[in-house]
Amino acid sequence: MPELPEVETIVRNLREGLHGPPVKGQRIERVSLYWPRHIHTPSPSTFRRRIKDRIVQEIGRRGKFIHIQLDRGNLIIHLRMSGDLSVIPKDTPRDPHDHTIFFLENSFQIRLNDVRKFGRVYLVDDAEKIFGKLGPEPLDPDFTPQSLKLSLHKRKRQIKPLLLDQTFLAGLGNIYTDEALHLAGIHPLRRSDTLDKDEVRALWKGIRNTLENGIIHNGASIDWVYRGGEFQYHFRVYQRTGEACESCGSTIERTVIGQRGTHFCPQCQPEASP
Repeated sequence: MPELPEVETIVRNLREGLHGPPVKGQRIERVSLYWPRHIHTPSPSTFRRRIKDRIVQEIGRRGKFIHIQLDRGNLIIHLRMSGDLSVIPKDTPRDPHDHTIFFLENSFQIRLNDVRKFGRVYLVDDAEKIFGKLGPEPLDPDFTPQSLKLSLHKRKRQIKPLLLDQTFLAGLGNIYTDEALHLAGIHPLRRSDTLDKDEVRALWKGIRNTLENGIIHNGASIDWVYRGGEFQYHFRVYQRTGEACESCGSTIERTVIGQRGTHFCPQCQPEASP
């Protein structure tokens, strides 16, 4: 699943025109829906009517959501398991997995490519209807070691599933959680309320450094999920089962926690009793 760095990279591409013209200021002439189930809110027919002639004003991100502010309403896209969003000349042949296509007035298109068809698209007046339950942004100045400690100690949960909970912290997924925990030296089964002050600060730094590094490398490209990133060449533990830890030389192990494959180094991340 595209996580915060992948989504942030896509947003910057749309906003700054790194791979095609910037989308800001463009009018959406119409939309083609080859997989109407992408449209969560409103109905596909209402979506087609309401999106017509809307003008893109701002492009941002909230957690793993792409937020496109229009002159009237908010276009919000969640890429889910296998989505990718790109700006492509309109005469480019359609990929079989280009399921939702926005036609822009400058002869380009915004195409939502989604192999597994799990992506969701929303058109709402109030963005908080979608974002309201999300946790804090891990790269915001307001996200501090102190605020993280308070939040961790209010819960009594295993740290890995807690970090994946989007109501606790927005944007982290399986890849960056494993990487952040390794960088912090914290076992994924540790209970959140057992972390001391130094461990919390290490986790805070691990989360931010991992996400920032992911953004620098334009995210990670794995299988068909999001194309164009290079962070996969810098993984510390994720998908490196049986390989040597670059920090200590021990063998990277894999387990399943909360139904998610989890990678860690038993030497760098010793399991402590709750």
